[in-house]
Amino acid sequence: MGQRIDPDTPYKLCFYVPREDAEAVKAAVFAAGAGRQGDYDCCAFQVAGEGQFRPLAGSQPHIGQQDQLERVPEYRVEMLCPGHRLPAALAALRQAHPYEEPAVDVWPLIDISGL
Repeated sequence: MGQRIDPDTPYKLCFYVPREDAEAVKAAVFAAGAGRQGDYDCCAFQVAGEGQFRPLAGSQPHIGQQDQLERVPEYRVEMLCPGHRLPAALAALRQAHPYEEPAVDVWPLIDISGL
Protein backbone atom coordinates (compact mmCIF):
# COMPACT_ATOMS: atom_id res chain seq x y z
CA MET A 1 0.00 0.00 0.00
CA GLY A 2 1.36 3.37 -0.94
CA GLN A 3 4.39 1.79 -2.64
CA ARG A 4 5.89 3.40 -5.71
CA ILE A 5 6.86 1.38 -8.75
CA ASP A 6 10.48 1.77 -9.80
CA PRO A 7 10.49 1.76 -13.62
CA ASP A 8 14.01 0.27 -13.66
CA THR A 9 13.22 -2.65 -11.33
CA PRO A 10 12.01 -6.01 -12.62
CA TYR A 11 8.96 -7.43 -10.83
CA LYS A 12 7.27 -10.79 -10.51
CA LEU A 13 3.54 -10.60 -11.12
CA CYS A 14 1.39 -13.38 -9.66
CA PHE A 15 -2.38 -13.76 -9.97
CA TYR A 16 -5.12 -16.34 -9.58
CA VAL A 17 -7.67 -16.86 -12.33
CA PRO A 18 -10.44 -19.38 -13.12
CA ARG A 19 -9.16 -22.04 -15.50
CA GLU A 20 -11.56 -21.13 -18.29
CA ASP A 21 -10.41 -17.49 -18.24
CA ALA A 22 -6.66 -18.08 -17.88
CA GLU A 23 -5.66 -17.84 -21.55
CA ALA A 24 -7.58 -14.60 -22.18
CA VAL A 25 -6.18 -12.94 -19.04
CA LYS A 26 -2.62 -14.06 -19.82
CA ALA A 27 -2.96 -12.77 -23.40
CA ALA A 28 -4.06 -9.34 -22.13
CA VAL A 29 -1.18 -9.14 -19.64
CA PHE A 30 1.34 -10.31 -22.27
CA ALA A 31 0.04 -7.67 -24.71
CA ALA A 32 0.66 -5.03 -22.01
CA GLY A 33 4.35 -5.99 -21.83
CA ALA A 34 4.62 -8.63 -19.10
CA GLY A 35 6.01 -12.13 -19.59
CA ARG A 36 9.26 -11.25 -21.39
CA GLN A 37 12.55 -12.83 -20.48
CA GLY A 38 15.57 -12.17 -22.66
CA ASP A 39 14.72 -13.06 -26.25
CA TYR A 40 11.44 -14.77 -25.26
CA ASP A 41 7.93 -13.49 -24.73
CA CYS A 42 4.69 -14.98 -23.40
CA CYS A 43 6.71 -16.59 -20.58
CA ALA A 44 4.71 -17.70 -17.57
CA PHE A 45 4.43 -20.45 -15.03
CA GLN A 46 1.05 -21.72 -13.95
CA VAL A 47 -0.10 -24.36 -11.55
CA ALA A 48 -3.62 -25.69 -11.03
CA GLY A 49 -5.32 -25.39 -7.68
CA GLU A 50 -8.60 -24.54 -6.03
CA GLY A 51 -9.59 -21.08 -4.90
CA GLN A 52 -12.32 -20.37 -2.40
CA PHE A 53 -14.28 -17.29 -1.41
CA ARG A 54 -17.63 -16.19 -0.03
CA PRO A 55 -19.22 -13.15 -1.69
CA LEU A 56 -20.48 -10.71 0.95
CA ALA A 57 -23.30 -8.16 0.87
CA GLY A 58 -22.64 -5.52 -1.78
CA SER A 59 -20.62 -7.85 -4.02
CA GLN A 60 -21.54 -8.75 -7.58
CA PRO A 61 -19.83 -12.13 -7.97
CA HIS A 62 -18.91 -13.50 -11.38
CA ILE A 63 -19.19 -16.99 -9.87
CA GLY A 64 -21.32 -18.02 -6.88
CA GLN A 65 -23.90 -16.28 -4.75
CA GLN A 66 -23.72 -13.90 -1.82
CA ASP A 67 -23.18 -15.51 1.60
CA GLN A 68 -22.38 -18.92 0.09
CA LEU A 69 -18.88 -20.39 0.14
CA GLU A 70 -17.65 -21.10 -3.39
CA ARG A 71 -14.76 -23.27 -4.58
CA VAL A 72 -13.38 -22.78 -8.07
CA PRO A 73 -10.71 -24.57 -10.14
CA GLU A 74 -8.12 -21.86 -10.73
CA TYR A 75 -4.59 -21.34 -11.96
CA ARG A 76 -1.88 -19.49 -10.09
CA VAL A 77 -0.01 -17.64 -12.85
CA GLU A 78 3.42 -16.06 -12.40
CA MET A 79 5.43 -13.97 -14.85
CA LEU A 80 8.11 -11.33 -14.99
CA CYS A 81 7.27 -7.72 -15.69
CA PRO A 82 9.60 -4.73 -16.07
CA GLY A 83 8.69 -1.85 -13.78
CA HIS A 84 7.99 0.55 -16.63
CA ARG A 85 5.31 -1.88 -17.95
CA LEU A 86 3.80 -2.85 -14.58
CA PRO A 87 1.03 -0.21 -14.42
CA ALA A 88 -0.19 -1.20 -17.91
CA ALA A 89 0.06 -4.92 -17.09
CA LEU A 90 -1.96 -4.49 -13.90
CA ALA A 91 -4.59 -2.43 -15.72
CA ALA A 92 -4.86 -5.07 -18.45
CA LEU A 93 -5.11 -7.85 -15.86
CA ARG A 94 -7.92 -6.08 -14.00
CA GLN A 95 -9.81 -5.34 -17.20
CA ALA A 96 -9.55 -8.89 -18.59
CA HIS A 97 -10.11 -10.72 -15.29
CA PRO A 98 -13.68 -11.86 -14.59
CA TYR A 99 -13.55 -11.24 -10.82
CA GLU A 100 -14.52 -7.93 -9.20
CA GLU A 101 -11.42 -8.16 -7.00
CA PRO A 102 -8.77 -10.44 -8.48
CA ALA A 103 -6.05 -11.69 -6.12
CA VAL A 104 -2.76 -10.18 -7.32
CA ASP A 105 0.73 -10.19 -5.81
CA VAL A 106 3.71 -8.14 -7.04
CA TRP A 107 7.29 -8.61 -5.83
CA PRO A 108 10.33 -6.50 -6.73
CA LEU A 109 13.25 -8.66 -7.92
CA ILE A 110 17.01 -8.28 -7.72
CA ASP A 111 19.43 -8.92 -10.56
CA ILE A 112 21.34 -12.11 -9.74
CA SER A 113 23.15 -12.40 -13.06
CA GLY A 114 26.40 -11.12 -11.53
CA LEU A 115 26.23 -13.21 -8.37
